Amino acid sequence: MKILSAEQIRNWDQYTIEHEPISSIDLMERAASRVTEWILDHYPDRPYSIFCGKGNNGGDGLAVARQILQSRPAAIVTIHILEFGAKGTEDFQINLARLHQYPQASILYIQAEEQLPLIDKEELVVDALFGSGLNRGLEGLTAALVNHLNASGANIVSIDIPSGLFTDHSAKGMVAVHARHTLSFQCYKPAFLFAENQSHTGELEILDISLSPEYPESIHAEFEFITLQSLKKIFRPRNKFAHKGNFGHALILAGSPGKMGAAVLSARACLRSGVGLLTMLSPLAGTDILQSSVPEAMVLTSLDLKEADWSKYASLGIGPGIGSSDPTIDLVSMILDKATVVDADALNIISQRTVLLNQLRFGTILTPHPKEFERLFGHTSNDFEKAALARAKAKELGLIIILKGHYSLVAFPDGRAFFNITGNAGMATGGSGDVLTGILTGLVAQGYEPEEAALLGVFLHGLAGDIAAEKLSMEAMIASDITDNLGEAFLQIQMTISNQ
Repeated sequence: MKILSAEQIRNWDQYTIEHEPISSIDLMERAASRVTEWILDHYPDRPYSIFCGKGNNGGDGLAVARQILQSRPAAIVTIHILEFGAKGTEDFQINLARLHQYPQASILYIQAEEQLPLIDKEELVVDALFGSGLNRGLEGLTAALVNHLNASGANIVSIDIPSGLFTDHSAKGMVAVHARHTLSFQCYKPAFLFAENQSHTGELEILDISLSPEYPESIHAEFEFITLQSLKKIFRPRNKFAHKGNFGHALILAGSPGKMGAAVLSARACLRSGVGLLTMLSPLAGTDILQSSVPEAMVLTSLDLKEADWSKYASLGIGPGIGSSDPTIDLVSMILDKATVVDADALNIISQRTVLLNQLRFGTILTPHPKEFERLFGHTSNDFEKAALARAKAKELGLIIILKGHYSLVAFPDGRAFFNITGNAGMATGGSGDVLTGILTGLVAQGYEPEEAALLGVFLHGLAGDIAAEKLSMEAMIASDITDNLGEAFLQIQMTISNQ
C-alpha cells in the first residue's frame, strides 16, 4: 500500500476525473457524502459549526453542511467562511450557491478577529479551512481563528487534514488545528505517520471515496506500508518433511548482571519465531538463569568463544541488556562484523565509537528507538528530518535501519522505505525491543533475506502486540505478552495469505 504525497493525491483525483469519468464537483459530492455519513453516525443531534476556507477543502465543508440539512432539515447548522476578498475555487462557488437554497442554513463571514464566533462546547466543530495543499504556515486572522477553535473546548472534526499541517513536511511548532477526529480520503498521508502530529490529528479515519485503483499502481511512492499482500511474497510455509536443521541456528549476545531478563526475552522470542536451534552468548553468571528460564536454548559464555565454530551460526543478534563495560565493548568489537541484528546497548557502544559502523556487513539490521538513533546519527529538528536521515544513512552505509515507533520505519539500502501499520501503545514497555531482536535474528537464521526478515519481523511483532492488547488491554501489556501471542500472529498471517 503506497503512501502518497500531496501532489500525487491531487493527480489521483484528476486521474479519476478523467478515467471514471466523473466531474470534479461530483467527486467532491462523493467525498462529502462519506464525511456526512460519518458525522451523523458519530455525532447525531448536535449543533454543527462548519468553518470553511475558500478552496476545495472549504467546498467539502459547504457540501457537508448541505447534506446534513438534506438528511436532517431541523439540524442547527452554522457555516463560517473565512473571507479575504478573493473569489473561491469553482467547486467552492458551486457548493455555496447550492447551500443558499437551504434558508435554514446560517452563513456568516469572518473578516476580522472581532468576528470570531462564540463556540459552545456542545457544538461539533467541522474544520474545512485548508486541505492537503497548504504550503505555508498560518498567520494573522487565520492563525487567530485556529487558536480560537482550539481553545473552545468543543470536539473538532477535520476534513482531509487538520488545518495548518503540511502533508509532506513538518509543521512542528506552527499553529494548527487540534482535531478530535481527522477524516481523510482514500489513503494515508505522510503527516499522519509521525508522532509530532498526533496531538493535531487525533483519531484518524480513512474514508474510501472510490478513487481509481489503477493510478497508485502506475507511480512510484516515497513510502509504502508493510501489508499482508506484500508479505505473501515473503512468507514461507513449512515443508511437512522439514527438520530442525532446515530452520537455522541463531546466536544472540544478550544479558549482563542485573539485565538477564533482556536475554530471556530475546531468547524466547527467537525460539517462537521458528528458529531450529538457538545458542545464547551471555555472561557466566547468567548461565543458570537462561538454562532454567529457556530450556530450549543452549548457552555459550565469552570464555568459550575461542573455540566457537562461527560457521554453524546462520545469524547473530547483538545488544539486549549487554551493558557497556570494557570487556563487553571488546567483545562487541571482536564479533560485530558477523552481526545480523544490532540493538540496544550494542547501538550505544557503536555511537560512542562510530568507527565501528565500518565493521557492519551490508544488510545488517539496526533497530534503534529515537534516542538511540540520535546518539548514532545526530540530532534532527523533527520527525520528518529523522525519517529522511534514516533513509540517507541506510543508503550511505548499506544497512537496514528500523526506526522504532508507533509506525516503525524500515529503511533499505536501495532507498525504499516502509512504515509498519501493526502495533499499539501498549508495546511501549521495557523489553519490547528485545523481543523484536529475537524475532529478527530467528527469521534471518531460517533463511529469510535481511530485507524480508525486517518486513516480516516488524509486522509480526506489531501484530502479536495487537492480539495481546485485545486480550489484556494496552495498559496491562508486558513484553512477554508479545512473545506469547506470536503463534496467533503467525496463524493470522497464514490464514489471510491462504485465503487471498
